[in-house]
Amino acid sequence: MTTSNKLTLAIFIAMVAGIAVGAGYRQAFPDEESLRAFSDNISILTDIFLRLVKMIIAPLVLSTLVVGVAKLGDTRALGRIGGRALLWFISASLVSLLLGMLLVNLFQPGISLGLPIPEVTAETGLEQQEFTLRNFITHVFPKSIAEAMAHNEILQIVVFALLLGVACAHTGEKGRPLVDLMDSLGHVMLKVTGMVMYVAPLAVFGAMAAVISQKGFGILMDYGRFIIQFYIGLVLLWLVLFGAAWLIIGRSARSLANHIKDPLLLAFSTASSEAAYPRTLEQLERFGCPNRIVSFILPLGYSFNLDGSMMYMTFASIFIAQAYGIELSMGQQFTMLLVLMVTSKGIAGVPRASLVVIAGTLSMFKIPEAGLLLLLGVDHLLDMGRSATNVVGNAVATAVVSKWEGMLKR
Repeated sequence: MTTSNKLTLAIFIAMVAGIAVGAGYRQAFPDEESLRAFSDNISILTDIFLRLVKMIIAPLVLSTLVVGVAKLGDTRALGRIGGRALLWFISASLVSLLLGMLLVNLFQPGISLGLPIPEVTAETGLEQQEFTLRNFITHVFPKSIAEAMAHNEILQIVVFALLLGVACAHTGEKGRPLVDLMDSLGHVMLKVTGMVMYVAPLAVFGAMAAVISQKGFGILMDYGRFIIQFYIGLVLLWLVLFGAAWLIIGRSARSLANHIKDPLLLAFSTASSEAAYPRTLEQLERFGCPNRIVSFILPLGYSFNLDGSMMYMTFASIFIAQAYGIELSMGQQFTMLLVLMVTSKGIAGVPRASLVVIAGTLSMFKIPEAGLLLLLGVDHLLDMGRSATNVVGNAVATAVVSKWEGMLKR
């Protein structure tokens, strides 16, 4: 059995064990205070893993992207790759948003939910950020690379790394020592990633035990239909993404799916696509995508190509409108889609980003923000699916652009 398969098996076993332990503890100690304490303590395992992953991401993105851009050498090639990436990102985002809109109108989960609707004045507890063009544009550019790395602002790190990589390429031999240093740093960080991955099964165990002990299986009964309908949407989106990959890269799409099963399972079980970033980068290179493409497309994708989150935004926003009996015309829904297309790009790194974007969008369309309270209880369960889908979307995007560039080693 390969190391990759061993990790997949270990994560799966940890997931099942976490569910069993969480359910067993909830059965034995049903009082809320005990359950809360157990959830807080057991989730320490997950918190440690996520901290270790966040520790890796900034230096890994910086080093790999600088080396990739410097090795491209040609600024025109960089612009061409970036243009193709953005074309895919915009297309995939539109498909994701449209699919969410179509399915929520088809299923109408807000009408059939059958749960008490929160008062319009109820507080959601979410810290909103008002979207303005000025804030959106200025957020892209870092004031300090140290600050950007400290806060894991991926998009800002990408901007700095692009400039540094281009500068290294144009300074020739004088820039070579810095490129070699970044190359060494990238290889060392990948080795650190391998070490951190040994903690992944423990993190998965802690995450599943915490959520099952807190929420129990009862919440699945209450929200079962909504959850099933949303996951049907995610499955359809996966079929669309892999279908597009099949058309462009051929039968290698099946191999791509096999290569990303580790980061996919990791993202699902921890409800964090960020946790899967280092492993995704490794697996895409093993699949045959060149380092220069992976290190460029993947960081961009984490800011511009979160397909699972995009689908969830239209699905959830219109679901809340349905729950309050607010009818939105098709024109209003398409306007909402375009608003979400733009506003979702400015909040990379914001905790519970999808809910924050949805909250801002609801207020623009006079839909009660208190409706988000309907989603908070199951948001973690939904986040598991959309995080895994984000990994699929970025993996497919990287493979497709590699094929378009004639660099896919398949």
